[in-house]
Amino acid sequence: MNQGDLVVRKSYGGDVLFRIASLHQQSAMLKGTDYRLLADSPVDDLAVVPNPEHSGAARMARVKEYESLQRMQEQRMQQAMKGEEEQRRTLTDTKHPFFEMPGKVLHLDGDANYLKKSMQLYSQMRVPAHGVYVHESQMAETVSRLLPQFRPDIVVITGHDGVLKNRTTNDLYSLASYKNSQNFVNAVRIARDYEKSRDGLIVVAGACQSHFEALLYAGANFASSPGRVLIHALDPVYIAIKSSFTPIKETVNLPDVIQGTISGFDGVGGIETIGKYRVGLPKPKTLSGVKPTV
Repeated sequence: MNQGDLVVRKSYGGDVLFRIASLHQQSAMLKGTDYRLLADSPVDDLAVVPNPEHSGAARMARVKEYESLQRMQEQRMQQAMKGEEEQRRTLTDTKHPFFEMPGKVLHLDGDANYLKKSMQLYSQMRVPAHGVYVHESQMAETVSRLLPQFRPDIVVITGHDGVLKNRTTNDLYSLASYKNSQNFVNAVRIARDYEKSRDGLIVVAGACQSHFEALLYAGANFASSPGRVLIHALDPVYIAIKSSFTPIKETVNLPDVIQGTISGFDGVGGIETIGKYRVGLPKPKTLSGVKPTV
């Protein structure tokens, strides 16, 4: 068994597919391949998965991921049709076509593979986004440095987390009971100090089993995990995309956006938040060599 091997935990019935992040004598540090979970395990409890596509856990995650993507695409098409109808009603005195300006995302991720998947999805859904791979312990400093530089409408602060198995206290409301929730809380506080209005900057924070309440109180608009459950790698991305394409005249539909995630109400929660999507007139001409500043 080596670092980088794909494995499942026998004692958990192989419910989650992991990659071995590091080996320490008879124990291993694991990172979920589809879920934002950080876990440790005795090596003798691990079974190597030679072909992950044949893993039941991986197949189930792929099905849920596909369903979530389909929902995003359908909702985006419905919104586009609704937007065109609204513009025809309100802009009947002009023949100029309008243009769209979805909210801009800054995505900080503690997992390089998840970041790559996330950026692909932003690109597919045509959401302007900048992604940065950074260890959870460095997120507060990175947020402080990058927010003034990129001036996003939405910031995603995510990576890996989990409830400590051998925690000194059984109190799930103590940040000391979590692997990375304190790091996420620190980063959220920095983001909220930068922009105090929750409608001025939408903050999406947390990972698997994260301290939901602490993240909300620190200033997040959306956070995981109310039920201390696993969240899928793309759940924070789904929320960011939904916020990016919700018109500024509307609030993000909480039941709709939460039900649209793979983990649902136990995995993600949030507060009323105004969307970041705008339209404009007239539609600008494409200028070769000119890079937009918005």
